[in-house]
Amino acid sequence: MAADTPPETTPRAATATVTATAAPADPGATTVTAAPTAPAGTLKPDAIGFLDALAIGLNATSPAYSLAAVIGPLVALVGVHAPGVMLASFVPMLLIASAFHFLNRADPDCGTTFSWVTRALGPTTGWLGGWAIAMTGVLVVGSLADVAVGFGLLAVGADGLAEDPWVREALTVALILLMSWLCVRGTEVSARVQNVLVLLQVVCLVVFAAVAVHRVYAGTGSLDAVRPSVDWLDPFGAGGSALTGGLLLGVFAYWGWESAVNLTEETKDSANAPGRAGIWSTVVLLVTYLAVAFAVVAYAGTAYLAGQADAEEDVFAALAREVLGAWDWVLLLAVATSALASTQTTIIPASRTALSMARRRALPAAFARVDARRGTPGTGTWWVAAAATVWYVVIHRISENALADSLTALSLLIAFYYALTGIACAVWYRRRLLRGPGPFLLLGAGPLLGSALLLWLLVESVADMADPGNASSATAWFGLGAPLVIALFLTGAGVVLMLVRRATSGAFWRERPGVAPEVP
Repeated sequence: MAADTPPETTPRAATATVTATAAPADPGATTVTAAPTAPAGTLKPDAIGFLDALAIGLNATSPAYSLAAVIGPLVALVGVHAPGVMLASFVPMLLIASAFHFLNRADPDCGTTFSWVTRALGPTTGWLGGWAIAMTGVLVVGSLADVAVGFGLLAVGADGLAEDPWVREALTVALILLMSWLCVRGTEVSARVQNVLVLLQVVCLVVFAAVAVHRVYAGTGSLDAVRPSVDWLDPFGAGGSALTGGLLLGVFAYWGWESAVNLTEETKDSANAPGRAGIWSTVVLLVTYLAVAFAVVAYAGTAYLAGQADAEEDVFAALAREVLGAWDWVLLLAVATSALASTQTTIIPASRTALSMARRRALPAAFARVDARRGTPGTGTWWVAAAATVWYVVIHRISENALADSLTALSLLIAFYYALTGIACAVWYRRRLLRGPGPFLLLGAGPLLGSALLLWLLVESVADMADPGNASSATAWFGLGAPLVIALFLTGAGVVLMLVRRATSGAFWRERPGVAPEVP
């Protein structure tokens, strides 16, 4: 085993009990005894390259849809400082992306957070991290498909069909199944689709932002235009409480880039390319979000956007008509392709995490099945699709607010497992942190700072959502904000399932944390 390979990183599909030790040259490393892995196939290696992973990481965040969903509520909270909050939200994302990069170099496992947290902090914490990732896919896939259908129909002028709830629901379910089928067909097929969709999406957003800024300076806007200012980059301009809510929206907007890392076992140069793709995804997102946020706030003004806060992503449909007139389909197409692409890529982390968990006996062996010809986790993919479809249909029948509350609950789960990953990085490399400023900053201080920011945001958000009278928790269930109830329900369900799995098959819980053998 190479000196920079941590315990039991290869092979992934082994069926025997594996015991591995760090390289003898490193007296600080510990021995890790892994649980027997379930019989499983192997994901197709070298199926995609760095650019493919970058495209998937970008599309998983759904830039156009994310901007459409958060810009109204964000401006309602922080006014013209929305670009500054997007900039501030980038900081913990970059730090956690760095943690993903270095942990992936040591352990290129498609389960990412689940595998790393298990090895660093123990199986129970790792299981909960894996469960959080799986549930984010279940919560958001239906919403993304719904947006793709709605904006797609608007883009082609089928406004009547877009407003018909039965047609929209049927098409949404069909789209979830179609995107799942594409995921099962092969990673190369998914990558080709994603390359086209990300290019189309970015071009449409650039056109929209350029036209909006031009009309602001030309004085031809139809709304209350405001000249952009560097002061808008100050995230603290609106005060502390507003910043907390704004940062939570920012975390949601950036979430998804780690899909590139979930494909590590299927990517060329798996130890480096996926992590670099994740980091570069956050950088590209920052530039995109700042450009579009400046353009939208400058063109529409804060009063208009704050008034559209409850409309969520529909604000972009209104802005498309205001800015582009008869060419409004350009922005509508951007949001539709964004949500369409993310519907597919959001399935990837959940299905790969389920695969990794099953290989370690943390889930039933069925989830570890990989199509022998295509090299994709078919069973896990279809389970994610089925769970996401059921969640979407049930929540959609309750109310549109329930669907929006699901997305708010999603942010809590994201903050949780991102924070776990940052902590795991520092713990995994704890015996390397004092070997120089590089290891200290990149492997310890940076990830821990990112985790601290996310945990602070998580605690503040839970406290805010505990009061249903707050704006972020306008819907009350059982005396609490609906998003908090949803998050608590999913967490409780995860704990129950974990205990049941531990009682029926406790092999996974016999694993013990280890230490990385060498600084990457």
